[in-house]
Amino acid sequence: MNGWDEDEAFAAAAAPVPLSQRAMAGRAQAAQNFDYLNDLNSAQRAAVEALDGPVLMLAGAGTGKTKALMARVAHLLTLGKCTSREILAVTFTNKAAREMKDRLHRTPFVLQHLLRDHGLQWMGTFHAISVKILRRHAELVGLKPNFTILDTDDQLRLLKQLVLAANIDEKRWPARMLAGLIDGWKNRAWTPEKVPSSEASAYNNRGTELYAAYQDRLKTLNATDFGDLLLHCVMIFQNYPDVLQQYQRWFRYILVDEYQDTNVAQYLWLRLLAQAHKNICCVGDDDQSIYGWRGAEVGNILRFEKDFPSAQVIRLEQNYRSTGHILAAASGLIAKNAGRLGKTLWTAGALGEKVRLIGHWDGEEEARWIGEEIEAIQRGTRGMEPVDLNRQAILVRASHQMRAFEDRFLTIGLPYRVIGGPRFYERQEIRDAMAYFRLAVSPDDDLAFERVVNLPKRGLGDTAQSKINVLARAAGVPLLDGAREALAKGVIPGKGAAQLRAFVEGVDRWHAATFHPEYDHIRLAETILDESGYTEMWQNDKTPEAPGRLDNLKELVKALEQFDNLQGFLEHVSLIMDNDTEGAEEKVTIMTLHAAKGLEFPVVFLPGWEDGLFPSQRSMDESGVKGLEEERRLAYVGITRAEELCTISFASNRRVYGQWQSQLPSRFIDELPPDHVEVLTAPGLYGGGYGAAAQVGFGSSLEDRVSKADVYNSPGWRRMQENQSHRPIRQPVEARHVVIDAEALSPYVLGDRVFHQKFGYGEIVGIEGDKLDVEFDRAGLKKVVARWVIPADQVDDVPF
Repeated sequence: MNGWDEDEAFAAAAAPVPLSQRAMAGRAQAAQNFDYLNDLNSAQRAAVEALDGPVLMLAGAGTGKTKALMARVAHLLTLGKCTSREILAVTFTNKAAREMKDRLHRTPFVLQHLLRDHGLQWMGTFHAISVKILRRHAELVGLKPNFTILDTDDQLRLLKQLVLAANIDEKRWPARMLAGLIDGWKNRAWTPEKVPSSEASAYNNRGTELYAAYQDRLKTLNATDFGDLLLHCVMIFQNYPDVLQQYQRWFRYILVDEYQDTNVAQYLWLRLLAQAHKNICCVGDDDQSIYGWRGAEVGNILRFEKDFPSAQVIRLEQNYRSTGHILAAASGLIAKNAGRLGKTLWTAGALGEKVRLIGHWDGEEEARWIGEEIEAIQRGTRGMEPVDLNRQAILVRASHQMRAFEDRFLTIGLPYRVIGGPRFYERQEIRDAMAYFRLAVSPDDDLAFERVVNLPKRGLGDTAQSKINVLARAAGVPLLDGAREALAKGVIPGKGAAQLRAFVEGVDRWHAATFHPEYDHIRLAETILDESGYTEMWQNDKTPEAPGRLDNLKELVKALEQFDNLQGFLEHVSLIMDNDTEGAEEKVTIMTLHAAKGLEFPVVFLPGWEDGLFPSQRSMDESGVKGLEEERRLAYVGITRAEELCTISFASNRRVYGQWQSQLPSRFIDELPPDHVEVLTAPGLYGGGYGAAAQVGFGSSLEDRVSKADVYNSPGWRRMQENQSHRPIRQPVEARHVVIDAEALSPYVLGDRVFHQKFGYGEIVGIEGDKLDVEFDRAGLKKVVARWVIPADQVDDVPF
């Protein structure tokens, strides 16, 4: 094997000089004087000093796990248990690996060792370490040491070639779908021949066949993808015991960060390497396992004691991040999960403010209220010390929720940043849809034409588009007219001509619709996306990103309801996007809950806690109880990002497919311990009580609660609630989550004039229980719940 003798010499040089018992005792005594031990609490110190044998460091959020992990490395070196070359330290991200190295370099004693031993050569991500191992033994899996690692684009291009060669309809069976399947199989350490029969029918019964062809093609190209880096290493370890034994001898101590996020391939990789010495220390938190959708197996950490029967489990439960109320609320919520090892976070610090809970009419009101709170907190007018924008965050379950906040913040000039992706109106699918809308309003918009003329694919490649450009320039007309000229002269051949004709006729039809006297811009937007084939394109896309893109398109259509026509909406977007805040020093952070793991902020807002949105209906449908528990862990992660102030909010209505739908508060709200929750929601929402809110006791202190709810604190609002309290409307039934009683009665009769906060004045034209069909003067026919309207003659002092 190339380099084997060098590797043996390397290992021999790295071997520690045996120390006598007396010398070891002397080092242990000396270690007591180092800061890295003196600065630890009792649990952290126990985890650091348990050096031999398997150790599971069960570290809750904000409990100083990285500090303890690096102190453990320092202790190993201080006591001479090994050299730095015999420590394998693995994490998931380059950022985490850099943080580990920074922590080590801040420890003076360890710094001396690092300078002498040239650093921790085996510290890094799973993939980075696997590359080092694989380059040493590439020939064992049919590769050369200088193999290439393909990026996602190269991988997709190669798979498309294989799909086309197999005479498979790539539109019906996209290469991205196959890429996702293969990635999942590699995460589970399945080579083509090991894919179980239950999965073999995937991709039109051709998945494993194409997987094998793909692997053969990679070998021919002397290439791997990212999944191969671990898979090939596992195969080498399993098929070549002498190679495995060599690495087992080298890696006397193994440390693993974020163990709860490991997939099956990473799990096997670690188990194989740890079998000789069994000196493996895994650090993780089963309550923060939130990446099941990308292959992570929470079961890996749950069965650690079964995998290593002599394992010590040390719980780090003292939190240094959050206040007492925040930790108690998070602990009460996560306790509802059955699949967990169990621990309870606590802090020696203050109780602080309770977790705040507030309901809103809809997502736009939620965004307005949160924007006002952020500015009040920034100014210090909320009764607490000022907190700058950089230290405030909004954490959403789904990226499409960002739209309402971005619209609001751009309108009022509140600087913000989106972490983990582009801003809403800069996303690919939103730009594409907006280009279609621009063409419907202004058919001479050449930039919009160029963007979507071949999106989705219409057989109009660069050559066809060049011909259209030449004809348009020659005649001095817009590209759309150039396309008409190309069709008339027959310069676009075959299928592309038919597709182009349909596209041109579609633009003409959509443009004409904008002048129709009964023009409904929301319905027109939906029609454009459907008739163009753009929505269908993403519906047929089987990548993990596709459902999110479809949600974003629905959110875009929802945004139109605030405008009278498409042109007004397009102008609005242009103006707010021109309101550039890139130069602002302070910015509010907006990000998804998944992206927020590992971060912390003094002030955190958690919007959209509604059943179906959070917990995600898709997650529950696909994974059942397992999916629900992962969603609950995600809620736990969200709450524990907050250091001082955490606010949970929900909306009672969301617009879905152009129709207003009542929303139920998330079942997670029911599970929050009431002693640690302050309810800001005005009574009357959901009948005056739900879950934690009902338990806190709305009815007993109604005026106190209302006076604290600034958004509802007006005489008109209070009188509305008083009027509703006398109506014969039965209260919601509390079960696992709120259920609205369908037999509730309305105090109104047909023909009554009523007033609604959002839709204004209207006349009742239909009644079903407590649901009213109201023909509003400005908004048209709407179905609303009776408690959300008041008699028209009682609005003299309602400040709407």
